[in-house]
Parts: sequence; C-alpha cells; structure tokens
Amino acid sequence: MEQRHLGRTGLRVSRIGLGTLTWGRDTEEHDAADMLKAFWEAGGTLVDTADVYGGGEAEYLLGRLMERLVPRRDLVISTKAGSVPDPGRRFDGSRGHLLAALDASLVRLGTDHVDLWHIHAYDTGTPLEETLQALDIAVASGRARYAGVSNFCGWQLAKAATWQLAAPGTRTRLASTQMEYSLLQRGVEREVLPAALDLGVGLLPSSPLGRGVLTGKYRHGTPGDSRGASEHLAPFVEPYLDDTATRIVDAVTTAADGLAVTPLQVALAWVRDRPGVTAPIVGARTAQQLTAALSVEALSLPDEICRALDDVSAPLHRYPDHDWSTL
Repeated sequence: MEQRHLGRTGLRVSRIGLGTLTWGRDTEEHDAADMLKAFWEAGGTLVDTADVYGGGEAEYLLGRLMERLVPRRDLVISTKAGSVPDPGRRFDGSRGHLLAALDASLVRLGTDHVDLWHIHAYDTGTPLEETLQALDIAVASGRARYAGVSNFCGWQLAKAATWQLAAPGTRTRLASTQMEYSLLQRGVEREVLPAALDLGVGLLPSSPLGRGVLTGKYRHGTPGDSRGASEHLAPFVEPYLDDTATRIVDAVTTAADGLAVTPLQVALAWVRDRPGVTAPIVGARTAQQLTAALSVEALSLPDEICRALDDVSAPLHRYPDHDWSTL
C-alpha cells in the first residue's frame, strides 16, 4: 500500500487507515484479529482507536493482538483522549485528564508510546493553551511521537495550529486533524480543509463511506446485519438516508457500474485522493468488508468521474467561505 507523509511531518502512514470504533463491542476478537492481519498483510500501517471506543475495550483488544499477531514496530498506532462519559460535560480537555487518559491508554495498549495522539474534541471549558500543553508534555516525555486534534472546526484548528507554531518555547506541531469527510459530508471543505492545507496539517477522514450508506447497501431497505439495523447505531446512520443522500448514492452507483467496480471503491477512492487528505479511516465489521475496502488501492478515478461526483454532492458555499468578489 502506498505510504503518505502525515501533514508537514516526517511521519509516513498507509493511505488507508483501519478504524476500531466497534472493537470490543460489536466486533469480536476473532473478527478483529482477521481484520488486523489482513490490513497488515496488505501493507496497511495506520490503526486508529480512542480511549472511549468500547469503553476502553478497543484499545485493550488492539494491545492483545499486537502482542501475539502483528509486530508493534510495523504499525502506526493512533489514539484519542478528551471524550468523557459525563452527560454534564462531554469533553474534558484539561491537562490533568488528558495526560491521565494517555497513561491509561498506554496500559491498555501494552506499549510505552503511541505514534499519534489526538485531542478528541474542543473543550470550551478549558483554556486552549492548557489543552495544547498536554500535547507538548506527551511528546516531550516520549509517550506520544506526534500529536493532532479531532473534531475541531475551522477557527479552532487554525488557532491551535498557529499557537503551536508561534508560541514561545518548544511546541509540538499539529500533524493531523481527524474529521468526518465523505461525498455525503463535505462540510470540512468550507474552513477546516483550507486551514489544514495552509498550516500543513494532514486530514484523516472518518466515516469516509458516509457511515456505510455510500456502499449502496441501503438503497432498497435496511439489511438486518447492518449498522442501520443496530439499536445503538441506527441514529448514527439515519441522517444519511434522506433524498439528497439518495441522489448522491445513485450517482456513485452509476459511476461504479461504468467502471466495473463497486460503489464502495468509488466513494473511498474519491475521498482518498482529495487535496489535503492523508488517509481515510475505514471502520469495517468483518475481514471481508475490510478486504473489499483495501481493494481500492489499484483504483484511481478518471477526472470526468471525479467532476461528476463533485457536482452532484457539492455543498452550498457562499460568503464568507468564498471570495466575496466572485459572488
């Protein structure tokens, strides 16, 4: 698998990443093992997790598999901290919480460092400088090799990245931002992606298949074994089952038929090769699904197909997202 630099850093990662959102909850250990082995054998390196996935079980499971199945040195392990199971405070970006969460992640993962550590979300209740100081401490102490953020809007990302570049002292450059991005969700193109490109921050798209909808599996109903049929994941899928999404999925399917490939491959190739994107994070449920996603490595979409998909999925961009003189 092709390797790409993560943002303006020397870290190289596979251009498709493996997500572990469902590990330890919906994905059993034998399925996770099959996926990790298939991913590694295909040349994949970037494995993404978080301290809250499966209540910590995803990290614990990944750690066990690294110990007996795939060499730790062959993987780029990315995890996140900052989300908390507190209805009164969803995110905690305090230095104390973040560093304690990182230490707990390292224990579950069975390693002395992670390759990439993300702040899971912006915490309005903590000064940004304090949150970013946790990244500096983590990297300076060797517990994390690189650092990034997740779910920061455009101004939040720009502020954080600029602070790390301009503030006095030894600061850790933001290597990446992880955001939802697909043909069904192009909101990052308004401000997040331009900021990331300008500041040298690599984008790691989550849900690159539109929460599974872009595979076409929901065109004629909801399969019983799909996330859309799952009690706790159905609300996650439902927003992408509207008329707008249907038009986009139909266009993806038409493109796939014309290229003799699958809708999954078309949708994933489109987001993988967007400007500023380093590696989409694919969260499969089975090794078979993951293998289907990894087969996109040999596919590059023709320019005319890309333009057609751009047109049918184009978000509404007006002032001030675009130069006012062009409006």
